[in-house]
Amino acid sequence: MLKWYDANGRTMPWRVRGAAADPYRVWLSEIMLQQTTVAAVAPYFERFLARWPNVEALAAVPRDELLGAWAGLGYYSRARNLHAAAQVLAERGLPADEAGWRELPGVGPYTAAAIAAIAFDQPANVVDGNVERVMARLYAVEAPLPDAKAGLRDLAGKLVTAKRPGDWAQALMDLGATICTPKSPKCSVCPWIKACAAYATGAPGTYPRRTAKAERPRRHGVAFRIERDGALWLVRRPDKGLLGGMAALPTTDWRAKKWTRAEALAEAPGVGDWKKIGSVEHVFTHFALSLDVYASTDARPNEGWWSDASALPTVFKKAAMLEKTE
Repeated sequence: MLKWYDANGRTMPWRVRGAAADPYRVWLSEIMLQQTTVAAVAPYFERFLARWPNVEALAAVPRDELLGAWAGLGYYSRARNLHAAAQVLAERGLPADEAGWRELPGVGPYTAAAIAAIAFDQPANVVDGNVERVMARLYAVEAPLPDAKAGLRDLAGKLVTAKRPGDWAQALMDLGATICTPKSPKCSVCPWIKACAAYATGAPGTYPRRTAKAERPRRHGVAFRIERDGALWLVRRPDKGLLGGMAALPTTDWRAKKWTRAEALAEAPGVGDWKKIGSVEHVFTHFALSLDVYASTDARPNEGWWSDASALPTVFKKAAMLEKTE
């Protein structure tokens, strides 16, 4: 596996070969990579590193500035936790073991293990979705996900090696990401083909087994776009809840039932010449959202105006950039 990794491991901005990894870079990248693809993270990582090259710089930045830089990357609780953890790290220093990282906001078992292995060369059991899939196929595990997670973690733990543990962890993740893929795994070039029990069944792509997913529910809401001289009236969402702490267009609650015009206008931020200009669709992890957009040119106080929509999460950026269709 390590020989395969040396020849085929992915090149990524936060990865180093033949030298110790910078714990700050590893931590930053792992937080960004939580539930997000490498392709999406790479440009954000480069921009963050250019602006805040160390944990002291990151801790010193106002949280709103960090949230603005994070806009578009999603799962915004990660950004709030990143800022909170940076305050702790700047004061105490970066932990050298898995247990120390687990004490920080936003750092769970996988992230702590990944930092310990990659940055400190400790034989930690690093298990993400890619590693779960590799283990499920290597051992042809019949128990379905998510119930099989604990067992797959145990299987991965038995293979952890004290020889280059950081490379070992990244090798398993790379194997899952590039060879042992969710669909159409490239078994013919897999270094573990002879040992793979799922390959021996003739149907490796059917592993890991999964329980049927419930249909994603749909919610409905209304966003209010107030424009003046090319600027937008934005609000700050509460820290707790979805998109917490982010700049946003004013909005109704998001609920299962569609909003009538009368209901929507009763929730509008002020009386005005409100016109429905269209709708946008956005998919979150646990639900899909249909967001009607009402626009007005009524004046608002100077406080709270932004010159553009660059600091908005994607769903509100869609609403802010919507062309009038109705």
